[in-house]
Amino acid sequence: MATTNEYIEYVCEQIKGVGEIRYKKMFGEFMVYVNDKPVIIVCDNVPFVKQLECIKDKMQNAEKGYPYNGAKEHYVLDIDNKEFCKSIVTELEKVTPLPKKRK
Repeated sequence: MATTNEYIEYVCEQIKGVGEIRYKKMFGEFMVYVNDKPVIIVCDNVPFVKQLECIKDKMQNAEKGYPYNGAKEHYVLDIDNKEFCKSIVTELEKVTPLPKKRK
């Protein structure tokens, strides 16, 4: 089951206010960018974030999973908890580099 347009809009609405938010469809699923940095990957209507040290304490009880075959394990973001999501995304945006430009 692929991510629906309604769900990706909901994800973006939940983190509204943390920066400039956009999303891009990739391989039938979505990447959510904050200030042009890839922060959340959404697959099968499930939002995933990388397991990084900066959010380890806050996400210690979070469910984990694999967004797609061959991916590293990620945290599953509780997108219904708006303020928590915003705090996680804010932390991730600080440490996530901008993607390298393609030549």
